[in-house]
Amino acid sequence: MAETLYEDPEFENEVKNYVKLDPNESSANGKKQQDQMDNVTLNIAVTGESGAGKSTFVNSIRGLQDGDDGAAETGVTETTMKPIRYTHPTMPWVYIWDLPGIGTSNFKAKKYLKEVQLDTFDFFIIISSVRFKENDIMLAKAIKKMKKMFFFVRSKIDQDIQAEARKKDFCEEQVLSKIRRSCRENLVVVGNPKVFLISTFDLTKYDFQKLVDSLEGNLSDHKWSALIHSLPAYSAAMIDTKRKALYKTAVAVAAGAATTVSVPIPGFSVGCEIGIMQKYLQKALESFGIDDKSIKRLAKRVNKPEDELKSAMKSRFAKGVNELVVAGMFRTSGMVVAKTIEALSTGINLLGFSIAFGTTLYLLRQGIKELSEDAKAVLVAAGL
Repeated sequence: MAETLYEDPEFENEVKNYVKLDPNESSANGKKQQDQMDNVTLNIAVTGESGAGKSTFVNSIRGLQDGDDGAAETGVTETTMKPIRYTHPTMPWVYIWDLPGIGTSNFKAKKYLKEVQLDTFDFFIIISSVRFKENDIMLAKAIKKMKKMFFFVRSKIDQDIQAEARKKDFCEEQVLSKIRRSCRENLVVVGNPKVFLISTFDLTKYDFQKLVDSLEGNLSDHKWSALIHSLPAYSAAMIDTKRKALYKTAVAVAAGAATTVSVPIPGFSVGCEIGIMQKYLQKALESFGIDDKSIKRLAKRVNKPEDELKSAMKSRFAKGVNELVVAGMFRTSGMVVAKTIEALSTGINLLGFSIAFGTTLYLLRQGIKELSEDAKAVLVAAGL
């Protein structure tokens, strides 16, 4: 039953560790973890030679199109004259930095390394639209010396494919392999790092998901969570990645919400802080890109009516996350409590806190599952 309740056995021990603690200690620990998740700062640097598509990439990973309000300025010439910090539309502590192109007349390589404070950033994306050159390698070596992470991204792959497709013996996979091989040959001096091929206009293509996956395990849990929730829900695979991340952090949220006040669980003298649940499910709604603002941006992008996209949402959250909707989840919690007791009872003296914690966790995960299904339905309705 535990595996059915939590879907992934790796979370079972973490769940039981919370239950074994003193209720006040467990709740305080959960709230502390939640506060850290909500306020973690993530600084992502996007750099490379001018004209490589840095600003478009900055816009894409923030879920914006070139020309949108708040989007980074783009152009055929160098438009970034100094480091510009862009705040994420829904996550105020996630910053994407559009750094000046290295090697331009305004930013010679040696001057660039002195003026751009490399230690500010958690990791670097070094972009090139052709082949990586001496300046890119110089920058990578400087970043490596500071023991920071960097990733090489070869952009505008869709343009390369379009050009090669005119040839009689065209084979897309052979073209991609040729580009990868050429890039690696240029980068041997920095340890033969992986090169990720992407289209800044369509993150579902090529290697963007591989780039995201490569960051898992290289960032702290909180920073990894912030990164995943800041990225647009551009594919079913990304929605699944977001759902898994939300499932994991829901454990701390459930511990923080389990209390003896607020919404009672039917049949028990314990309850849960509904405000904490509502805040977390709202965060999930925004992460999955199905809040009103995100739907509006998507509708503009795919040229479809907002109502058509919203009509694909069939869950209880179709009209948003509010107190009444979240409170309504407890009306069917009698069955949930029974599952919770069976899942957590082995070797544990069940207290009221344990029941409230387990029930809240179950309901949070159920809400996340419903929202993820809505997000996938919206993608299909958008034709993506």
